[in-house]
Amino acid sequence: MHRIVIFASGSGTNAENIIRHFESSSTARVTWVLCNKEGAGVLSRAERLGVPTRVFTKKELFSKEFLNFVIAEGDFVVLAGFLLKVPDELTRAFEGAMVNIHPALLPKYGGRGMYGMNVHKAVVENREKESGITIHYVNENYDEGAIIFQERVALDANDGPEDVARKIHILEQENFPAVIEQVIRKADEG
Repeated sequence: MHRIVIFASGSGTNAENIIRHFESSSTARVTWVLCNKEGAGVLSRAERLGVPTRVFTKKELFSKEFLNFVIAEGDFVVLAGFLLKVPDELTRAFEGAMVNIHPALLPKYGGRGMYGMNVHKAVVENREKESGITIHYVNENYDEGAIIFQERVALDANDGPEDVARKIHILEQENFPAVIEQVIRKADEG
């Protein structure tokens, strides 16, 4: 049984969806939710579902002790709305076993500062006819890891950033947990 450690920074809807998905899975379980923001919604969601949580500082994120903790507690890492850059040591330790979800069709609208509503505003400002989600492996650069999965959604000419966000959220909820499970199973086969 694989142990998934989720890194999150926000409200935690994707984290909750992943936790619930793996409650009935024979492939993996979510063992920890790690968060860099005291009081973030993800903490109460995880605790309500019986998953241990840990809040850490940016300084701790880059410490050897924290790296050792993550390695000891998990064998697969999921970034679900995590806004800090992951240290290179952590990405190397979980090479091929760390995934992120991005609220756009990479390589468009990726990179530093491109998260959440910043992405959706840019998509609307550029009058894109579609957007979507990208699930990708994490490497040392923002949003540049190998793409695992993309799903597209059509945009209407009158869609604002909030409309795009709603459409993207539906795609995230429908696809992220299942793709994580597929990646873990594929790694087991390989």
